[in-house]
Amino acid sequence: MAENAFYTEEHHGPFESVSIGDLTLVSGEVLPDCKIAIATFGALNATKDNAILVPTWYSGTSGIIAQAYIGEGRALDPTEYFIIVVNQIGSGLSTSPHNWGKPASAFPAIAIADDVIAQHKVITEHFGISRLKLVIGGSMGGQQTFEWAVRFPDMVERAAPIAATAKAAPHFKVFLDSMADTIISDPAYAGGDYGAAAEVSAGLLRHARLWAVTGWSPEFYRQGRYTALGFEEVEGFVDGFMGSYFAPMDPANLTCKIAKARGADPAQGGDLAQALGQIKAKTFVMPVDHDMFFKVADCEDQCAMIPNGELRVLQSIDGHLALFGADPDFLGQVDANLKELLSLTV
Repeated sequence: MAENAFYTEEHHGPFESVSIGDLTLVSGEVLPDCKIAIATFGALNATKDNAILVPTWYSGTSGIIAQAYIGEGRALDPTEYFIIVVNQIGSGLSTSPHNWGKPASAFPAIAIADDVIAQHKVITEHFGISRLKLVIGGSMGGQQTFEWAVRFPDMVERAAPIAATAKAAPHFKVFLDSMADTIISDPAYAGGDYGAAAEVSAGLLRHARLWAVTGWSPEFYRQGRYTALGFEEVEGFVDGFMGSYFAPMDPANLTCKIAKARGADPAQGGDLAQALGQIKAKTFVMPVDHDMFFKVADCEDQCAMIPNGELRVLQSIDGHLALFGADPDFLGQVDANLKELLSLTV
């Protein structure tokens, strides 16, 4: 187990840790004493029918999502809805390789389905909620959103996966393999048995630089959008923003989530069209036009498999990392689509 002071309320805002006991994984392994970290906004009404679930993405936790997407007058308005932001397994706040009390190298393989099964326990047993007005998530949060809509079709009224596909496309898997290599190839990683994240600083910096290449679009750099984030030069942005962002994160937590994203598939190796055809939720699939990971064409193909699915393409030269919310026009598009989705009778 590696100590890491980054995964605290000081950095990620208030959260509650909900124990769901031993979690039997889809692999058959057991994750003992699994804890799911959640942050809630607003109040659950008497009929418990105003709940919205927001699973987290790869590097994000409940804090960054709350800051970018939740607020009075926004689509995710805590004066109207009870919003539950749930930190995925491996996030560093929920049970993760760095904090589970055993060597990180022994942490079992986690699937997107495991996250959703764990979240279902929290939603139904901790809160007593039987219906979700909306499940919305970006990137890996979008993968979880698809899984929710397939696995619990009678519980999810509306779904909004952003910058995500239900099943990882081949080119995305190649990217993820490269992303994992940036960390694993650092000798200090030692198969996950390092003492502290700082020991793997070289791997984490390579990781950040690869994200800088692919997370933002070429047009982002061509138009100098990095200056809006406070950097005059590309080099300073790459190491000063992206490098600083990933530097405090735990390497084994990241590789755990990379493997999870790579294996995303609600059909579990079977017929994807049949799996997505089970979705009953009104679904807005929202790719980002400059996203280099989840291409619009891939999202469109999978959206066509959803009986009540609709493709809504979001515009932003920030690419995949428009999810950070640095582009206010992007956030406006997200809000407009979510308000429309929430207004629809289902």
